[in-house]
Amino acid sequence: MDFIDASATLLFLGLGWFWWDSLKVREQAIKLAWQACQGAQVQLLDHTVALKKIWFGRKRSGRIALLRSYEFEFSSTGTERRKGLVVVLGMAQQYFSMDLPQSRTITVDRDV
Repeated sequence: MDFIDASATLLFLGLGWFWWDSLKVREQAIKLAWQACQGAQVQLLDHTVALKKIWFGRKRSGRIALLRSYEFEFSSTGTERRKGLVVVLGMAQQYFSMDLPQSRTITVDRDV
């Protein structure tokens, strides 16, 4: 196996790991959004989240991990759409915000 074959193999393995890890984190973000919507007695629309941004963050331990920002929509009446945001560092919730009706806003900022 020459250098190019080895590099291509490592690249495909890295992309496969990133795809698999992204699926796990996305499922975690959906779960967090769903739980928050249940607690606020609103409906999570489309039953999903949308990836908005990926960047690097640092955990408390000093290790670097991917920080992913997901946006979701919810409704309290079924007619209007409101936005929420969940930021996940590694697999842990880092930040959460929901723009609830009547000017109530839920914001949770965690020091991970």
